[in-house]
Amino acid sequence: MSVYQDRISLQTKGNSHMLDITNQTERIVSESGLRSGICTVFCVGSTGSIITIEFEGGLIKDFPEAMERIAPEGASYEHELRWHDGNGHSHVKASIIGPSLTVPFTDGKLTLGTWQQIAFVDFDSKPRSRNLEVTVLGE
Repeated sequence: MSVYQDRISLQTKGNSHMLDITNQTERIVSESGLRSGICTVFCVGSTGSIITIEFEGGLIKDFPEAMERIAPEGASYEHELRWHDGNGHSHVKASIIGPSLTVPFTDGKLTLGTWQQIAFVDFDSKPRSRNLEVTVLGE
């Protein structure tokens, strides 16, 4: 069993900005030289999440709107009362979705459905520089 690690660095706009990271993730799996195993993408930070989604205009609009219904920006959050940073909703959304995703790969290619892409969602309330740690484990 071998392990290969790399990083994806991103600039985001915040406020549920979504970025398709499928190609970067596939590149890292390919560069690992491994043929089969699993690939984990992990967001370093507590207001971002990794998801799979059909990365198309309708869902790019629908997903943030659905998350806003679950944890609205205008609601009262103890986090904001304590820290006054205006992103309590960001932490709740990211915690519901989670910071990582693991995808199997076979023959050096991610095992994704035809309409399934890997995306990063930045729930924070402002633009950010983000690092995603990618770990490829296999043989």
